[in-house]
Amino acid sequence: MWDDDANPVQLERKGAVASITLNRPDAGNAFNVPLARSLLAAVKSVERDAAVRCVVVRANGRMFCAGGDVKALHAAGDTLPALLREILSYLHPAIAGLAMMDKPVITAIQGPAAGAGIGLAAVGDIALAEPEAHFTMAYSRIGLTPDGGATWLLPRLIGLRRTQELTLTNRRVCAQDAAAMGLITRVVASGGLAREVSALADELADGATGALGRSKRLLLTGANTGMEVQLDAECEQIAEQAATSESAIGLAAFAERRKPDFRLAASAALSSWAS
Repeated sequence: MWDDDANPVQLERKGAVASITLNRPDAGNAFNVPLARSLLAAVKSVERDAAVRCVVVRANGRMFCAGGDVKALHAAGDTLPALLREILSYLHPAIAGLAMMDKPVITAIQGPAAGAGIGLAAVGDIALAEPEAHFTMAYSRIGLTPDGGATWLLPRLIGLRRTQELTLTNRRVCAQDAAAMGLITRVVASGGLAREVSALADELADGATGALGRSKRLLLTGANTGMEVQLDAECEQIAEQAATSESAIGLAAFAERRKPDFRLAASAALSSWAS
């Protein structure tokens, strides 16, 4: 039986790629305290591991994530507010950590996502989904309001109008429509998710992860700053990146018409750190 609160998240490192896998399939990978706490621990672990250059978030079982564990929420009775605060004290830093970490993050969505599962699905820098996946906000259906970063992520990804509709009506969005509106990046062929994610993760892990991290930060801040402030931030980031070994490696490779090996920069950094 997969569903085991003693091991609600599996963390696996394969080369420079780390996979964080939700592991409560019998509960639809719904968030309770152990799952949220384990997710945050996994996010912190990969964030501080200099050998990890790309992170994949995926799930075991039929569902990607059903949101909150409704059975546990109902059983909490009068302690429900305290339970929600405890779950979110772990889940929200995990979502923020994935959004803001320097490493590229891929979300691999093999099945339905609802509630907080939408925030987790959408937080990937690149979000790939099987055709069987679908997305539902679902909060008002149980008399609650959105969490998991949905009210921050979705207006930026799909616009306020669409977010309002999905939040107020709980309309189910199929994978193809989710890609068309920008909620996810694209839909892969049925049964091809693992292969597509693996190839993409390897490609990103071979990239200039320092430059990718700085690019992520610029994109995150750009929606909330004026143009002049953002232009100054772009100037600062590109100047700082230009002083790194990644820049030297990339420019030299371009001039010599060969493929750059950005992992050399990581190896030098690791050797310096170890010494």
